[in-house]
Amino acid sequence: MDVCTKPLCYELLAEVGEGTYGTVYKAREVGGTQRLLAVKKFNFHGDTTESGIPAFMIREVALLRKMNKFDHPNIIKLLEASAVPDGRNLDLTLVLEYIDQDLSTYLSKVPASGLSRDCIKDVMQQLLQGLDYLHTNMILHRDLKPDNILVSSRGEVKIADFGLARIYAFNIALTPGVVTLWYRAPEVLLNSVYMSSVDMWSAGCIFAELFLLRPLLKGYTEVQQLQKIFEMIGLPSEEDWPEDSPIPYSISWAPKVSRTMLLHNLGPDENNLLSQCLVFRPSSRISAAKALAHPFFMKH
Repeated sequence: MDVCTKPLCYELLAEVGEGTYGTVYKAREVGGTQRLLAVKKFNFHGDTTESGIPAFMIREVALLRKMNKFDHPNIIKLLEASAVPDGRNLDLTLVLEYIDQDLSTYLSKVPASGLSRDCIKDVMQQLLQGLDYLHTNMILHRDLKPDNILVSSRGEVKIADFGLARIYAFNIALTPGVVTLWYRAPEVLLNSVYMSSVDMWSAGCIFAELFLLRPLLKGYTEVQQLQKIFEMIGLPSEEDWPEDSPIPYSISWAPKVSRTMLLHNLGPDENNLLSQCLVFRPSSRISAAKALAHPFFMKH
C-alpha cells in the first residue's frame, strides 16, 4: 500500500505493533533515499460531551508539529505529523525515522554479567543530552520509560513518544490498558503539579535499571508505587508534601525499614547521581544539564 502525503511518500511494509492508541507500521520511503520509516496511526475518540476534540489534544498536535523542526541526535526525528478531524474523533498520523529496538529489548539481550560502566555512562549521557534539549525547548516528556527510549544498531540512544503523554492519559480513561507506574515521579502519583524534574525522576529509575537489568520500583497500584518509593528514599517531611495533592500526608506512609544507600553495588559517584535524581521534592531534583556535569560522566 502506497501513501503519498507531500512531501513524503512511503510504502507500508508491515504492522509492527498494535496498542491501546493505534497501530505502528514499518514503512519505506518511496523515491529519495528509500530510508526505513515508522508510521504511527492513532484514532482518538472524542469525549462524551458535544464539545468535540478536546482543546489540549489540538495543542498537543501543534506541539508535535513544532517538533518537526527539532534536529538532535538523541531525539527521534519526527518527519511529519498530520491530524484529520473526523466528527468528534481525531485521526493522527506520525511519520518518524525507524529504529528497530527499544531500551527494554536492548536490556533483555544483555548477558547476566551486566552492562559495563562505560556502556551505562554512554547510554545515560545520550539520554540526558536528549532530555536537556527537550527541557531547553520547554517540552516535558512526562512518560519516560525504557519502551520510549530507542537504541539503534550503532548504539545511538533516541527519546521517542515525547509530547504524547497527555493524549495517552486522555485515552487511558476510555480504553483498558496497563499503565506502567514504575518510572512515575511521586508528584505525578500524588496528582500534584509537575515540571521538567518529572522526567529526571524517570531518568533516575532508568539509570538504576541499567545496573540492575530489572526495574528499580515495581508497584502495581499508585499507592503501592508510593510505598515502594518511600521504602527506598524514606518518608518526606510534611513541609515537602505537595500542598495541592488530594492525598493527605500521613505518618502511616513511613516504611518499616529505611535504607542508607539506594543501591549497594554502586560506587559513590553513581549513588550520588542516582540519589540526586530520586529526590522527593521536585525543585531539589538535579536538572539534565547539571547531571551531565556530574563527576560520574567526568571520570574515566
